[in-house]
Amino acid sequence: MNRTWLTIFIAVGMAATVGCSSKNYVRSQTTPLINKSNELDDLTAKNSRDIKDVDARAQSNAQTLQNKAAEIDQKAIAAGQQAGQAQTLASNAAQRVDLLSNRVANLDNYSPVTETSVKFGLNKDNLTKQAKEELDQLAAQVASTKGYVITVEGATDSTGSADYNYALSQRRANAVIQYLAAEKSIPAYKIYLIGLGKDKPAESNKTSDGRAKNRRVDVRLMTNSTDKTDSSANVKPPSSM
Repeated sequence: MNRTWLTIFIAVGMAATVGCSSKNYVRSQTTPLINKSNELDDLTAKNSRDIKDVDARAQSNAQTLQNKAAEIDQKAIAAGQQAGQAQTLASNAAQRVDLLSNRVANLDNYSPVTETSVKFGLNKDNLTKQAKEELDQLAAQVASTKGYVITVEGATDSTGSADYNYALSQRRANAVIQYLAAEKSIPAYKIYLIGLGKDKPAESNKTSDGRAKNRRVDVRLMTNSTDKTDSSANVKPPSSM
């Protein structure tokens, strides 16, 4: 009886030993595989993230390039429009020069009725009260003058560059033209702008008084009427004030 139990005990012990040995063996064989699988999973996940990052950067770069291309296109269109506008302005300027040349040539057929010379402050282009009064006196004779035109010639003293004085004399002449058109209802086509700049001084620019007299706009009311009356007798000499 004791021998039988001993045999059973030994058999059970051997089975337990064999089972533990089998589990240890299986564990020793599968653990590296599990670890490698986990490493592969981690690597796959990392590659997926990298691929997504690359895609995101590629899309961002593509959008940036698309925006830059659109910006370049817009600039090209704007440049083309500016070039077209510049060409239009140049053509209009050429037409105005031709028209002005024809008008100036036609002035040979006109004789003066009256004239005045309005003065401006140093580096100023606004009309003074006295300048407006003188223009009012000239405009008062328009209604009684047949076939009239008005010539406007801006001028400056010699102070400053030629380009600056040209622009300044133009602003002064424009101030006179705008006043005659807006306040005296004189049509723009009746007004001839015939000269600008500092090239025709009325007085010497060597003195302050002379320079003050050169800061002016000469305005003349002229007519092409065939009336035999000597219109030059009514001409008012330019003011020297």
